Amino acid sequence: MIIFENSDFFVETEASSIPWLKIFTKEPYRELGDMPKGLKGRLWELYDIIEEEMRSYYNPKKINMASFANMLPRVHIHVMARFEEDSHFPNPMWGEKLREGKLTLPSEEEFYRRVKEALKGV
Repeated sequence: MIIFENSDFFVETEASSIPWLKIFTKEPYRELGDMPKGLKGRLWELYDIIEEEMRSYYNPKKINMASFANMLPRVHIHVMARFEEDSHFPNPMWGEKLREGKLTLPSEEEFYRRVKEALKGV
């Protein structure tokens, strides 16, 4: 589900037991180095805002950021809130599941609303 969109980027959710958003460029740049410098700066501005909102809303143990793009060869950044009680911690979410997660998190919808509001004007 897309929760934010402007002329250069969109932010969508990832179905997961943890808070997880993905930032995509609309133009299908293959590598970060292919992006114009100003656009790269705006990408990191979006990332900073999302991380700040994720940290203040969920108070996670750690924020994970990833950009593999092997399966989907275009620029996109994963932003994940991690908790000691999540199913994979301290492993990456793509790694071995270690346990059943025991998370009680506040409303996703409120988090998405806050992110969308914070990203206005970016």
